[in-house]
Amino acid sequence: MLISSPPEKNRAEERRLGQMIEDILKSNPGGEKVINEYTRTKSLSDGRRRDLVKILVAQLTNEHGTSPSRRLKEEYAKGIISLFPYLADPRSKLGYEHYYNAEDGSGYLAWRIKTLQKEASEGRMKRQPQTGGPTTDSDPFKEDNWLNDERQCQEAIALMKHTADEAVVKEKMRLTLTYRQKMLHDPKESSDILSIFPRFMDIPGLIDQDFGLLFGDATSAKLLEKWSTNIKPKVIAQSRGLTQTSELQDLIQNAEATEVEEGWDSDMSSILMLVHLLPPSSQGRKRPGKISARKACDCLVKFIKTVSSIQGHLDTIGESLQPYLLVVGPKRSRVQSCFIVIDQHALPCKASNSLACVDELFKAHFVFGTSYCQELTNVYSFLQITVYDIDVETTKVNPRVAELRARMLQ
Repeated sequence: MLISSPPEKNRAEERRLGQMIEDILKSNPGGEKVINEYTRTKSLSDGRRRDLVKILVAQLTNEHGTSPSRRLKEEYAKGIISLFPYLADPRSKLGYEHYYNAEDGSGYLAWRIKTLQKEASEGRMKRQPQTGGPTTDSDPFKEDNWLNDERQCQEAIALMKHTADEAVVKEKMRLTLTYRQKMLHDPKESSDILSIFPRFMDIPGLIDQDFGLLFGDATSAKLLEKWSTNIKPKVIAQSRGLTQTSELQDLIQNAEATEVEEGWDSDMSSILMLVHLLPPSSQGRKRPGKISARKACDCLVKFIKTVSSIQGHLDTIGESLQPYLLVVGPKRSRVQSCFIVIDQHALPCKASNSLACVDELFKAHFVFGTSYCQELTNVYSFLQITVYDIDVETTKVNPRVAELRARMLQ
């Protein structure tokens, strides 16, 4: 008697589940369109993905009631990836968690079932605490001769506040990294970071230096290396499948242009397109509720025409630890300087190039240990786990983020 090995059994099970999903789609209206689009593009647009989920959940609940078992939901999720392998998320543990994650009951299938149950307000999945990301304690990328003695650190801090030698400041900032990190993760001291280390506010490059010390130069360089040649073209392609508002059309046009007269330049336009691809998640009954992608873009970058109005801008905003970019120039496509605004302070960016400024803005979250802006959590999480590859296995992400990651990495 021949006994199948476990890998052979697994492959047979995958084929069975894939065939089950295919049969369901072919026997329901709209299912052939899902199969045809995947065959043609090796992907699914948001609309076709919604059709896929609706068809499968309708079949699942018709056969097994409105509370199907965890095993059944997992089988359907496995079947989707078996039939459509390019929809798998290559960075996740199983590849299909964005359709159904048995650990926390999230995913498109689970969410559609909850909608059908009409229990969204009572049965909405509780947000899991983020275990990875900018608010997590970070050890330096490699051991160095950090100053751990309190007296030595205080001497270095005092010297930095008064010296005009930028090289000395950068060296002392490097040596006090672990001291600063301990401060950032102490609730009693974290709010004093810019008063104790004020040179962040007048010497560009310190954010980039701290991030490189925390994660290494290779990780620090990933956005600038990957965006233009790898990620940006895919963002543009994916954006064409969205509902074409006038704002989005302008962003696509500018992102593809070599010279832009009106609106944001090519790189900034492509970053803002990512906000449209990953719009803010609904906050349920919390005010102000879900905001539009256009308004979420304002949480990422703001524009003023003259440097002299920076202080006026800072005076009009409330205290907030969620950083954003403040761009200065004659118009959006002609940036002269850029600042990271955090806690009513404007920190100068190292470069005026828009992509490099977004790079620094992302890094500022880790350097200052601040959480992502609620409206941009999906965007920053995508950059974190897809581009920078930071805390990939420990960061909980929205299924939409995991789905877009899967599209980008295939």
